[in-house]
Amino acid sequence: MMFFNNKRKENDKKSLQELMKRASRSFDFTQYTYQAGQHKVWIYYLRTLINNETLNRSVLPYLHKKVDSFESFVNVIPIEDIKVTNDVDKIKAEYLRGKVIIQEDRENGNCLIINIPKNESRQISTSEVEFSVVGPKESFIENMDTNINLIRKRLPLPQLEFKEMTIGKLTKTKVSVCYIKGIANDENINTITQRLEDLEFDQINDSTYLMQLISDHSSSIFPLFINTERPDRVAAVLAEGKVCVLTSGSPSVLIMPTTLTEFFSAVEDYYINWIMGTAFRIIRLFSVMFSIFATPLYVAVLTYHFEMVPKDLLSTLISSRANIPFPPILEVLFLELTIELLREAGARLPTKVGQTLGIVGGIVIGQASVEAGLTSNILLIVVALAALASFTTPIYKMANTIRLLRFPFVICAQIWGLVGIMIGLAFLLTHLIRLESLGRPYMEPIYPLRLSDVSDAILRMPFSRSTRRPMLMRPKDRNRVNSKRAAKRKDIDE
Repeated sequence: MMFFNNKRKENDKKSLQELMKRASRSFDFTQYTYQAGQHKVWIYYLRTLINNETLNRSVLPYLHKKVDSFESFVNVIPIEDIKVTNDVDKIKAEYLRGKVIIQEDRENGNCLIINIPKNESRQISTSEVEFSVVGPKESFIENMDTNINLIRKRLPLPQLEFKEMTIGKLTKTKVSVCYIKGIANDENINTITQRLEDLEFDQINDSTYLMQLISDHSSSIFPLFINTERPDRVAAVLAEGKVCVLTSGSPSVLIMPTTLTEFFSAVEDYYINWIMGTAFRIIRLFSVMFSIFATPLYVAVLTYHFEMVPKDLLSTLISSRANIPFPPILEVLFLELTIELLREAGARLPTKVGQTLGIVGGIVIGQASVEAGLTSNILLIVVALAALASFTTPIYKMANTIRLLRFPFVICAQIWGLVGIMIGLAFLLTHLIRLESLGRPYMEPIYPLRLSDVSDAILRMPFSRSTRRPMLMRPKDRNRVNSKRAAKRKDIDE
């Protein structure tokens, strides 16, 4: 038995030396011998990942103290996260994450693993993608510990749990599943956890990677999960019984399961009067429909159904298109592609340059195309309003989907007119009905119809009426508040 133990120690010693030899090929790898009193220790670390000030102030001076054994330094060094191991695989994983390895000598395989990482991250700033005039302004950053802090500050509950795992063969990205125990459905938690654990992929650079990898229908252009950068939105959906996924290095958090109507609900709807919130939500839904169908209807009416144009408008339309040499389909595609080029170019350029390009480019190109006789004034107005309507969508990924949906409807309108638009709409509704988000119906509460969930989906009813959590999540506890007690109003004399 002693022979096998000695042989194992020899292999561990050799493996550790090979590991350090391989690591020394990197310029930022540091290894040296440190004389701590009568003891000599070996120190290894990547200087680009560790905090040198903490190492010199809180680690090295304490190595001079007298201890009974090398392992006793765990109780002497004033740092919380210290481990003792001789597992080479564990040592390899830990030093690559910004930890210092201290070995007693080259003959002894035991090592101290001390956590003193260099935390370089940007400060918490205002939300840029999901901006709101009313409500909290802070947003998530790339540091997962900071993001967890932002969530815990809003939900100081012992039932708020975070389940951590590591994903990515190369990146070793930390991912955390977040939920409120006792409210979130266990089936949702287990489904998300299983999908994440079963992932086999080499790199996870952002939460959007996970969105594509664990999605129920990866081929659909519709986003099936919401990725948000707002902590207040995450806190709100966790209280409803949803599950969230945080990813290290990503400034956005995944929310699941979700429905189609949630992509048109802004967080700001809950910070204003319920009547105004409902009105703005309905305006967004009409804006989306106008954005998708405005230019296809223009093509269908001018190509096949010109008798639908009112007589008072017909003369204006004829004079506008009198000198246009192209059919409506080419006219529409030219302007639509121009708008998309301006939008894409503006998004890739620096902020101030992009804004200037979007404004000046849109005015110059639009006016020049009309004067050159390439497009009509009426179509220019229709395309501009359709582009403006698409900007009302609060979730950026859904806005991209709406931009893309216009093109197949325009083609259908050119081939079959209004019948083609209805055929395209039938295919679209069939696709939406078949979609699922984490196994839950994507079109809920419209299909299947659940009237209890309509009050906080298409509409935004007052808080006194929203006493139950949505049925979609199958929460363990559906009651938000006691509705009878919430309805009572006491006078000052009572």
